[in-house]
Amino acid sequence: LDILATTVADYLNAQIEAGAQTVMIFDSWGGVLADGAFQRFSLAYTRKVLDRLVRTRQDQGQTSPVPAIVFTKGGGLWIESIADTGCTGVGLDWTIDIGEARRRVGDRVALQGNLDPNVLFAPPEVVAREARAVLDSFGPPQAADGSWHGHVFNLGHGISQHTPPEHVAALVESVHAHSRSLRRIS
Repeated sequence: LDILATTVADYLNAQIEAGAQTVMIFDSWGGVLADGAFQRFSLAYTRKVLDRLVRTRQDQGQTSPVPAIVFTKGGGLWIESIADTGCTGVGLDWTIDIGEARRRVGDRVALQGNLDPNVLFAPPEVVAREARAVLDSFGPPQAADGSWHGHVFNLGHGISQHTPPEHVAALVESVHAHSRSLRRIS
C-alpha cells in the first residue's frame, strides 16, 4: 500500500504538471472495510497521497491552486475523517444524503455528488426530479455573508454503458436549470 500510495501521488503530480486543474483519489472499495480497518488500510494511504501532492501549479505565469477530491464508495460513515485528510472536496456516493453530509462537515470541504446512477434508467421526468432533489438537499448554495458553498453535482459512482443518452441529457438540463434558479442566474 505504501508503494501504491507513492505511485498514485507521482502519477497525479504528473497529471498536475501536464495541466490538470483538479485531481481525484478514488477508493471504490474503502466502504467495505470495517471501522478501524478503513482508517488503517485506506485513509492512512489517502493521506499519504494528499501529503505528496503538488497543490499549486503555474499556468500562464500565474499560480493556480489544484483542488484534490477524495471519493470513498460507501464512505459516509467516515465523512468527517475523510474531510479532515487535507482534501479540498469529498465525493459522495448515493448512500448518504448530501444535506446530512453537509451538516456533518460544514463548509470545511466542497461536496461532490451524489445522484444514484441507476436513476438514469428511469423516465426523463423522474431523472429531472431526482436531480432537483439532490440540489435541494444540499441546500442554499449562497451563505448569508454572500460567499458560496462548494458543490459539484455528480453521479454517486460511475455510469453504465447502457444508460440512455437522452436520460443523461435530461439530467444535464435539469441540473443546469435548477442550479440557475437556486443561484438566481438567468
